[in-house]
Amino acid sequence: MSFPHFAALFRPSQFFGIRGGVHPETRKHLSAESAIEDMPVPTLVRVPLQQHIGAEAEPLVKRDDLVMKGQLIGRARGPVSANIHAPTSGRVIAVGHFAAPHPSGLPIPTITIRTDGQDSWGPRLGRLRPENATPEEIAAKVAEAGIVGMGGATFPSAVKLNLRARYDLHTLVINGAECEPYLTCDDRLMRERAEEIADGIGIMARALGVRQIVVAIESNKAEAISAMQRFDRALDLPMRVQVVPTQYPMGSEKHLVKILTGRETPARALTADLGVVVHNAATAHAVHLAVRYGEPLLSRVVTVSGRGIRRPANVRVLIGTPVAEVIAHCGGLTEEPDRLLLGGPMMGQPIQNLRVPVVKGTSGILALTTSETPGCETMPCIRCGRCSQACPVGLTPFELNARIQADDLEGAGRIGLLDCITCGCCAFTCPANIPLVQTIHYAKGKLAEAEGRKHQQEETKRLAAARKAREEAAAEAKRQMMAKRKAEMEAKKKREAEAARAAPPPPEPQPATQGGAAQ
Repeated sequence: MSFPHFAALFRPSQFFGIRGGVHPETRKHLSAESAIEDMPVPTLVRVPLQQHIGAEAEPLVKRDDLVMKGQLIGRARGPVSANIHAPTSGRVIAVGHFAAPHPSGLPIPTITIRTDGQDSWGPRLGRLRPENATPEEIAAKVAEAGIVGMGGATFPSAVKLNLRARYDLHTLVINGAECEPYLTCDDRLMRERAEEIADGIGIMARALGVRQIVVAIESNKAEAISAMQRFDRALDLPMRVQVVPTQYPMGSEKHLVKILTGRETPARALTADLGVVVHNAATAHAVHLAVRYGEPLLSRVVTVSGRGIRRPANVRVLIGTPVAEVIAHCGGLTEEPDRLLLGGPMMGQPIQNLRVPVVKGTSGILALTTSETPGCETMPCIRCGRCSQACPVGLTPFELNARIQADDLEGAGRIGLLDCITCGCCAFTCPANIPLVQTIHYAKGKLAEAEGRKHQQEETKRLAAARKAREEAAAEAKRQMMAKRKAEMEAKKKREAEAARAAPPPPEPQPATQGGAAQ
């Protein structure tokens, strides 16, 4: 599709519908008017080596090493991975395992640093002038800085910036929707750091080689819209703010592209197949800091909210800070929360251990009381179809649930299990309080586990076949070598025998004379 035709799809007066979705109570008023504040350096930071989609980083430090702020302590391993840097200065007291910020609470590789309170910088990354830098140099700098998608997906940003080599890209969409209830960290960032975000957007657009930029913000963020509208260009490219309806899950990149363009991204395809790349507003800010000032991703803005928090706030927190210390900074808990979440209430991850750290993808810390959480009593499914009406992907969650409960994961896969984006709309609308999205999470995990076992079995078979082939090849080579040696020995014997036959007979010895004998 040519650029002019595609550009026409972004008319400000035109919207395209998306299927499903819900309108939960936003409750953003709890923290929306709280300006971003910097949290003091904690006494201890725990930095997981797996804060991103892909392979975990390789640790570069050991116990008792002194580290400086910004020092590389974990190197990206593989094409889809991300660097990890020390968020502050101090001494490494452990390189081992610690509980993950995940419902399982299982331990993951983690570097623990006792901070020295000095927050002393080591050598920063080299700076770039993006106006003169090549797309490859910008992508390499973003990779060096360890930047990942900060909307929650945590996909390594440099990998997305390198999509220009495989796709014909023409539009960069900046996701400022922030559709999850309670969360206001991106809203405040756009209000307070609009110029820096616009610069980061221009840097990413240059790396992608696109021709236009659209910043999509939900209609309930009037001040963020006004702040971003002050900038109509990013570097040399036109940039336009597009106000989109307040609806969940507007922050899903495929649905954001759908409402802006009217074009639907095929199942298990990328928006890049349509020529569009989506990045988060906070990611753009991190890119600005990395390219202009040589700062790796060491901190992020986190919304701390819920009626269980004494003083809801938007706090800039160092990566690795324990959740307990962030809550304490906000005045502590008003009561024992009914539910503790990292992220938003729709897609956030419940946690039991307040010692788990803030990571690159932590957009919120929520302490929800019983007045904010739905009843837990589960009733049988009445097949009312509300979950299907709410599903933005067009699935039938009640059918998925029935097949999963029957342990028919293959059947669930055939009707779209892997297409589910686990947005939680189905569970939100279910009058029977069936934990549909949790069931789907479980099934995806089991399916991934089964696929992993299958891959392991296939790999074992492949390695066994390869070993057998090597052994057979070695045996055949040995057999051929022995046959060759035997042939050589027989040939040598034959040559010796022929040489012996061809040689003249030795002279007969002469008898001694009588005279000689008499003497």
